[in-house]
Amino acid sequence: MSRRALYGADVPVFLLDTPENIAGALSLNLGPSATQEQKSAWIEQAKILHEVLVDFTDGYILFEVLIPRMGRRVDAVLIVKNILFVLEFKIGAKVYFPQDLRQAHGYALDLHHFHEGSHNKCIVPILIATQAASKALPNVASTPQQDDVHAPLRANRSNLTELLRHCLQEIPQAPAINLQHWLNSSYKPTPTIIEAAQALYANHDVSDIARNDARENLYITSNALQDIIHQARLHHRKTICFVTGVPGAGKTLIGLNIATSMDLNSDEKAVFLSGNDPLVLVLREALARDAKTRGSKRSKEIELKSAEAVIQNIHKFRDTYVEHKDAPPERVVIFDEAQRAWDAENTSKFMSTKRGQSGFSQSEPEFLISVMDRHSDWCVIVALIGGGQEINTGEAGLQGWVDALAKQFADWDVHYSDKLTQIEYAGRDVSFNAIAFASAQASLHLATSMRSFRAEKLSHMVHYLIHNQPTKAQACYQEFKHNFPIKITRDLARAKAWIKAQARANETKGMIASSGAIRLKAEGIFVKNRLTTADWFLNSQDDIRSCHFLEDVATEFDIQGLELDWCLVGWDADYRYQKTHSKQDGQFEHWKFTGTNWKRRLQEEQQRYLENAYRVLLTRARQGMVIFVPQGEAEDATRLPEYLNGTFEYLVGCGVEVLA
Repeated sequence: MSRRALYGADVPVFLLDTPENIAGALSLNLGPSATQEQKSAWIEQAKILHEVLVDFTDGYILFEVLIPRMGRRVDAVLIVKNILFVLEFKIGAKVYFPQDLRQAHGYALDLHHFHEGSHNKCIVPILIATQAASKALPNVASTPQQDDVHAPLRANRSNLTELLRHCLQEIPQAPAINLQHWLNSSYKPTPTIIEAAQALYANHDVSDIARNDARENLYITSNALQDIIHQARLHHRKTICFVTGVPGAGKTLIGLNIATSMDLNSDEKAVFLSGNDPLVLVLREALARDAKTRGSKRSKEIELKSAEAVIQNIHKFRDTYVEHKDAPPERVVIFDEAQRAWDAENTSKFMSTKRGQSGFSQSEPEFLISVMDRHSDWCVIVALIGGGQEINTGEAGLQGWVDALAKQFADWDVHYSDKLTQIEYAGRDVSFNAIAFASAQASLHLATSMRSFRAEKLSHMVHYLIHNQPTKAQACYQEFKHNFPIKITRDLARAKAWIKAQARANETKGMIASSGAIRLKAEGIFVKNRLTTADWFLNSQDDIRSCHFLEDVATEFDIQGLELDWCLVGWDADYRYQKTHSKQDGQFEHWKFTGTNWKRRLQEEQQRYLENAYRVLLTRARQGMVIFVPQGEAEDATRLPEYLNGTFEYLVGCGVEVLA
């Protein structure tokens, strides 16, 4: 941790130094990005702490402590006896703004969750608005949270000393923090994809934003891809790589890492392409907003354009090179969720009816490879393949890429994950026998999920749940339920109240449901209402358009590839569990609401899409979720209780706990 702070010293040493020297050391360690405004703030913070810490000479002070998951730095961390004080300064502020309190609280929670030396330590976040009114001393005698992270406290310049002394007197004593152990403890962050993109775009290393266990896997895969790119350039080869990974393992992170690490001014320019328009829009908007927050002097529009050079919609990329026959400027392209590319029939139909391109006969994989094949010497395609994620009709799947290579591009080098032919990724049997230069590599598979830092086995539990294996689902859930609560209720108000009570600081919470959950409308959940995904994911807790208000609902199409800390999952009668002969004997049925009635989904492909829609919904939460299954209404033929009761009982049988 010490190397993650720009300054650290025992309090007596700190008190002997001048604020100007401390600010100078901080500026030197931060580098060219240190502004005069920042230097002035450091001087003022040091002056305040010089006044305060004369009473706490047995402590240790750190300035500008990196919080890797967020790519931000907390102003100061003070260690005294058994307490970690997280200090966030707002110099000159006259008000304790809620967003600033959440910021301080968020830093404290990040230390608790992701810094090994802080896991079982008492952490007290304090917002210091230097000119705000004094507040009464809080009751801190009993820990307000089970994990020893206190709710954020408020102080100004004049009463910070009193507040620190009060905490040390009133909070129960415990063994003093071992300073060297704490400083040397590792930090194991698990960022959201939005946080990861922001950190990478701001030139943070991937090692700063990944847990140790996942970091090794990410490093191996990332280095393997970088080596393949280097060899392709060196030997003038055209190459395609297929990367697989379990849900939440970091496939998108790998792609973003490559796209952001390439020199945009060199001939190794790279671009991250995704057909997931909500993901593209959210990431671009997040990068632009973050750049402005970090002090960019460029306009928001220019920042968006800059982000667009790195992250693009695959369909717009395709349309551009239908019109233009030259090679793209990028030598390296990363296709996210490449198994979702369209087959020839649907691509042809779309190009004819929507783009006026009659006679277009290529599948999307075939066309996209042909675009990169226009380069005269070398290029690399990185195809990221997710398992169990197919949710649209007309997708070519992995077979579409293999067929295109065998048919037209058999001279390309093909490197593929040794897990690629498994049914979870391939969807059906595939073979690379028709391709001369194909090799399987274990390094191209990501095996460790990072999405849920509290429940790495969540995806396994959901797999069993979806596939009617309740005993296995229950056994799996027992292994992580103490860290990842999954609740169920038939009362929407109770579900909302529970999820609001769980989320702290800036933790995200939102309501999600299947796009086929049409009859949740009667409960006030409107899956057909359109939402602005960037506002839903990124706006503050005070904004009614944000996910936090639990009013607008996102579907699997909106949230695919993204995640929230806490999810409220609405479950309708489209995917219903029906009993047959006994409680233990039942099966899922697949339905679609058309017009005014439910109709069975009979095609296997359509059934798989529905299953994967629910798989997506049930694997979006990072910390916990509540499932809402309506009671139904006997007088409404579209919402009969028997459509829903079996599902509720089945989920309880999977170990999901009924919300009291």
